[in-house]
Amino acid sequence: MIAFVNGITAETEADHAVIDVGGIGYSVFISPSTADRMPGIGEPVKLYTYMSVKEDGISLYGFLTKDELGIFKMLITVSGIGPKGGLSILSALGTDDLRFAILSGDAKTIARAPGVGKKTAERLVLELHDKISNEDIVSGNAGPSLQRTEASGGLSSRDDAVQALVALGYNGADAMKAVRKVMADGQHDDQDTEQILKAALKEMF
Repeated sequence: MIAFVNGITAETEADHAVIDVGGIGYSVFISPSTADRMPGIGEPVKLYTYMSVKEDGISLYGFLTKDELGIFKMLITVSGIGPKGGLSILSALGTDDLRFAILSGDAKTIARAPGVGKKTAERLVLELHDKISNEDIVSGNAGPSLQRTEASGGLSSRDDAVQALVALGYNGADAMKAVRKVMADGQHDDQDTEQILKAALKEMF
């Protein structure tokens, strides 16, 4: 299995990129949103990859972050969503927005992704809802957090802070990004919800 390709960007199109690794060009399927964030031609790049093996060939699907790859792997476990469908969803929704849509049961937003119908979106929400938590969004984890335990008071404070921001009318994904940024500096790990909320509010402006 090819876990990643690390080389030089040789070509970038809306649906694929060619990465020169030691003189060998690897063609990797990417989403349009990934294509927009790819380094320029001739610049170094590292793509985390998923290798799809089928009777008609082997394909690589690439992502600029492990978080995107992790969410992609979760998406393709849902019946009716293949690798191309997973890329389509991640192109229409960022990882945070997708997680929040799943947690809030917002199948309508997910169904806006090209090629994803209402029933498929509803199935995705149903099958993945219990695999994602607010803590995963705040910490940027793809999949159940290893830290999610009853003893983790910091996680519940983060969760409460996110919910408070949403209650104040802020976009869920933006709220989670603000709280994640606050927690990233390590100065708020032992603080209560109110202190985290105050710091996150400053990040919102």
